[in-house]
Amino acid sequence: SVMRPVTDGHKISRPKLAYLINATAAPVCMIAPISSWAAAVSSTAEGLNTGMSGIELFIRAIPYNLYSLMTFVFIIAIILMKFDYGPMKQYEKKASSGDLSALESEEGEVINPKGHLLDLILPVVVLIITCTIGMLYVGGFFGVDTSGSADFAGDFVGAFGNTDAFVGLPWGGIIALVLTVIYLVARKVITFQQAMECVPKGFIAMISPILILTLAVSLKAMINSLGAAEYVRDLMVYASDFLYGMLPAVIFLVACVLAFASGTSWGTFGILIPVVTAVFPTESPLLIIGISACCAGAVCGDHCSPISDTTI
Repeated sequence: SVMRPVTDGHKISRPKLAYLINATAAPVCMIAPISSWAAAVSSTAEGLNTGMSGIELFIRAIPYNLYSLMTFVFIIAIILMKFDYGPMKQYEKKASSGDLSALESEEGEVINPKGHLLDLILPVVVLIITCTIGMLYVGGFFGVDTSGSADFAGDFVGAFGNTDAFVGLPWGGIIALVLTVIYLVARKVITFQQAMECVPKGFIAMISPILILTLAVSLKAMINSLGAAEYVRDLMVYASDFLYGMLPAVIFLVACVLAFASGTSWGTFGILIPVVTAVFPTESPLLIIGISACCAGAVCGDHCSPISDTTI
């Protein structure tokens, strides 16, 4: 709804706008340490035999998340080259002649004439800054961490690895919300009452992700109780070196299928991450690559799934 007037002005079809948003949203979250997805992965990996904290494992896996990184390259390439194919090409041809496909505003949609591009960018920047500070604070960068230890005071990387995303991110989000409300009300873009009406809507929108994360953690506990991770690990111990080296590719495909069938990336994390950490020993470089393959496959399957919340 925010970018629709901009893309309409440049005669970009609605289907292409939907694709660009869907194709960038999950990959951005998958390589951003300051996101709910990072919290989901780190919480799933927390307490497992990885030799590091969950958030550190997530950060170290980012450079190997080739699906997310290559998705950005692909999107930038098709934008700069103006290359379209398949049904998208037909939509773009119609858009160039003025038919943007469902150009009319949705029922009930109100465009605020006082709105400005800065009103979109500034809250996001503030959110990133406050979440970063919140995670560093929880990790002990400014003194002591939540356990009272001062081992990571002044150590940026160490504090990030020692942080608890489930504590730092909510604090950063709350502070960003307060600052955003003050900013928008001061600019008279919205009234204070309108801002407060948006808060419960935001909570309602988060019910589904919270339920998914809760069920994913429950599923992780059930898998651990059944010993599925140990079974797969013992199975791989006797496998050939070639098969062992190909495991990240297999993990990627399995994650794709699981995410496609279930429509949730977070549920896929809960199922596969305990298995991956059990298969690869702590000192193995394939541990990080396996986690990356799991995350990348989950995003890929989520993109392709017709029942995914992002698709809907």
